[in-house]
Amino acid sequence: MSDLHTAVRGASARLEAAGIRSPETDAVELAAFALGTTAGDVRRAMVLRTTPDAGFAAAFEALVSERLTRVPLQHLTGRAHFRGLTLAVGPGVFVPRPETEVTAGLAIDAASAMGRQGDGVVVVDLCTGSGAIALAVKDELPGAEVLAVELSDLAHGWALANRDHLGLDVEVRLGDATTAFDDLEGEVDVVVSNPPYIPVGAVPVDPEVRDHDPALALYGGSADGLAIPLAVAARAAVLLREGGVLVMEHADSQGASLPAALRATGLWGDVLDHADLTGRPRATVAVRAGAHR
Repeated sequence: MSDLHTAVRGASARLEAAGIRSPETDAVELAAFALGTTAGDVRRAMVLRTTPDAGFAAAFEALVSERLTRVPLQHLTGRAHFRGLTLAVGPGVFVPRPETEVTAGLAIDAASAMGRQGDGVVVVDLCTGSGAIALAVKDELPGAEVLAVELSDLAHGWALANRDHLGLDVEVRLGDATTAFDDLEGEVDVVVSNPPYIPVGAVPVDPEVRDHDPALALYGGSADGLAIPLAVAARAAVLLREGGVLVMEHADSQGASLPAALRATGLWGDVLDHADLTGRPRATVAVRAGAHR
């Protein structure tokens, strides 16, 4: 049996040849899952040229073979890393992406500016999916009151499971983001959302997205992909107090169109767009210009 370094490097080369975007990271994660350990432990073992137990080779090969068919890495391992959290994910829920960590960070920054450690700040996550953003906010700002809503019953189940496993006090409701939280109208400090925003008729390039993420979490309901985001933003305007902050993720092609559409409503001031870590337009931050009446 080859040592772990050789096995992982070989798998990484095969994944790269198949067009997978993060072959080395995926190979390490799959090895960690096969070994029941962490990616950090795998990297240390690779440096030491450790030879794994006899059962590893078959388990690792089975995982790599599935990944080569473009089954998402997170569906194979059942976990997704998001900021400081490890979330359970699988079929029926959108897999949180690294770029959404920037969206969560903007919401955390907004809440932090309103109170030390977010104490007493009310944060609502519309379209929560796996619960990634809401749970990250609560994890990093334990003094905040965090609530979330999800339309899909399957994704809602994943969010509840993540909340309970992590032991974070987040209220997760099942419902429509465009009508949710009628008990909080005009009382919310920060609304954050990663809504469906892919234009109708557009086909995602990555098979992992196209074939495995739920359509409900992907498509924005119009040719420009903004129908659902703008409906969610309209609900956010009702929920937020005057001076409250909206943070909304969008496609990199919507870095001008979403801010423009928000400005045109007359409900928002200080509308600014922010790039993700790759420099692409990723999230719009806007301040509620008038209180709900």
